[in-house]
Amino acid sequence: MQRLVCKLLSLCLLPLALPAEPVAVADAGLKRPNIIFILTDDFGYGDLGVLFQNGRKQANNRSQPWELTPKLDQFAAEGAQLRSHYCAAPVCAPSRASILLGVSQGHANVRDNQFDKALENNHNLATVLKQAGYATVAVGKWGLQGNDPGQTNPATWPAFPTKRGFDSFFGYARHEDGHEHYPKEAPYSEEKIPKQTWDGTNNITPSLDKCYTADLWTAWAKQWIVNHERTHADQPFFMYLAYDTPHAVQELPTQEYPAGGGLAGGLQWLGISGHMINTASGKPDSWVYPEYRNATYAANAATPEVSWPDVYKRYATATRRIDDAVGDIQKLLQDLHIDNDTLVVFTSDNGPSIESYIPNEPLEANFFESFGPFDGIKRDCLEGGIRMATLVRWPGHVPAGLIINRPSISYDWLGTFAEVAGVPAPARTDGVSLLPELTGQGIQRDRGYVYVEYYNNGKTPDYVDFTPGNRGRRRNQMQAIRIGDYVGLRYDIKSPDNPFEIYQVTIDPKEKDNLASKMPGLEKKMETLVRQVRRPDSGAPRPYDRQLVPASTPGAVVSGVEWKTYEGTFPWVPEFEILKSAAAGTASRPDLGKMISHHDGGVFFNGYLKIPQDGDYTFYLTADTGALLRVHDATVIDADYGYSGGKEVSGSMRLQAGLHPFRLYYAHRNSVTPLLNIFWSGPGLPKGTISSNTFWLPSQANQ
Repeated sequence: MQRLVCKLLSLCLLPLALPAEPVAVADAGLKRPNIIFILTDDFGYGDLGVLFQNGRKQANNRSQPWELTPKLDQFAAEGAQLRSHYCAAPVCAPSRASILLGVSQGHANVRDNQFDKALENNHNLATVLKQAGYATVAVGKWGLQGNDPGQTNPATWPAFPTKRGFDSFFGYARHEDGHEHYPKEAPYSEEKIPKQTWDGTNNITPSLDKCYTADLWTAWAKQWIVNHERTHADQPFFMYLAYDTPHAVQELPTQEYPAGGGLAGGLQWLGISGHMINTASGKPDSWVYPEYRNATYAANAATPEVSWPDVYKRYATATRRIDDAVGDIQKLLQDLHIDNDTLVVFTSDNGPSIESYIPNEPLEANFFESFGPFDGIKRDCLEGGIRMATLVRWPGHVPAGLIINRPSISYDWLGTFAEVAGVPAPARTDGVSLLPELTGQGIQRDRGYVYVEYYNNGKTPDYVDFTPGNRGRRRNQMQAIRIGDYVGLRYDIKSPDNPFEIYQVTIDPKEKDNLASKMPGLEKKMETLVRQVRRPDSGAPRPYDRQLVPASTPGAVVSGVEWKTYEGTFPWVPEFEILKSAAAGTASRPDLGKMISHHDGGVFFNGYLKIPQDGDYTFYLTADTGALLRVHDATVIDADYGYSGGKEVSGSMRLQAGLHPFRLYYAHRNSVTPLLNIFWSGPGLPKGTISSNTFWLPSQANQ
């Protein structure tokens, strides 16, 4: 099972420049792990035993019923808990887009409630890992395929998974299909269109009698892993395993989870029409875990105990079924002797839902307090809507029992998996690799903030569990940004000048005590930062889209820019900050000069742009291979994935007069003549070369 990095790079890649301080897995002679990314649908932070439910059980307050996740608790004990991990948006489509693309909602092309919109054709988890030599497979819910959801032909969908870097796909392509957990029978389906389950481009729903989707995805995923290890054991794989449970319909499986797990037990793929998996028997929507079947609770100490309402038996069964599935997959990895060679991430797309399609069976998230110690649910930018139950297991590499409280976010996974694979992350990613903190090797970078934005015209539930100020709270336009221990929050944003509320969530997880009046400096910093880290999107307009991006105050500056050169062949424009440079210096402006010749390599320029007056500025860029321009942390020009050398690309930004930090990334390969031109236009400035007196950098005394 040896997967030597040097062998794979020579077989599958152009020679790449590796990180300046690579962790052990990127060193030649050591294995690159398989990666399994398990994404659940509406699984709340508080649904996980080790994070919350076990405490309810230990308290044994009969008015506070609990659910169980024993396999995930064991998973957590053997790996890491990321207790301050966030989603990029509190609903599935934009959240999943940010995960896959590795960018925040300030840059993702899918925002708000744009279900079934085509995922941008750009770098993503699958394309990066495929380029790094991984086999890539997506299983389960997709919902980012593009075109009308009523369409039935994947050939018409521009962003079908196999058109976005995945070698194989098995699952639901359309968003609405994921609201039903029996593809063929669909007993509670609200949608009128027939469900479609794709095995590649073949709709196999007619053969899926009695197939509960959590079982179906698990059985197929297990069989794919077995087949891969039998035929391509020397190639690492990346599996994106996206469950559509426990979301929405609250259906039950057909029977008890098969005993044993792993290679010989648990769920098994049979591949026989009408009996595709070994639980495709019995009665659909019928089986409840024994612990919940006769469970009772008391509304309060003065009332007798009564049976749980049926919908909560269903919800607890759905979460427990995922728990069993994760344990089953883990046992398979052990049986195949690849457990130590496989990094597994377990997380969710957003907070818990209150959706139920069962007639006369409303679902409330406060029965189990699925939002955990927080306020808010799915579609809220309160902590309960965006704080995710997240676990990582990789025996021998991630220490058992590790607890990480430093804030992180779902768009960090692209950079993390790139580092695992031994390749630099694309420059466009907004995240940072979490691998140093997970493994204790290398230096953990910190972007300094995590950022969320979203729009929903509903309200936060009016739960007595919630802080009075959060009950029934009108959402509309929302933003959240976390810096260190503090979260800045804006709800129902009417004006770009609406101030942030500030909460120290490490001691005030329910966001009760607004500290904004006591911390005007931090409030101003948050207002400034959220204007510097994002770009407007016409499909998701915001009240603050036309705000001027504030200038920075770096202190003393001198004329010029900093530059660094890098040697190697890059498959994309890389995030040069994580690489070791070959040479460095200063220049009057970004100009390749003799920095790079016909050999492969790259150049990174950074400094400040001195903007002469407030207004809209457009930047124009032309390169031979690829380049990317950021102003502050906003990506203004992305001339990388699919870029045609020599083509001019432009981007605009509304800038305040003053100094604005920029980063310009340039990659060169294929022995063509090096080319990098950058121009601009703005108020009173016709399109032309950016003069040298526009570029500044901190003086030596200020560094």
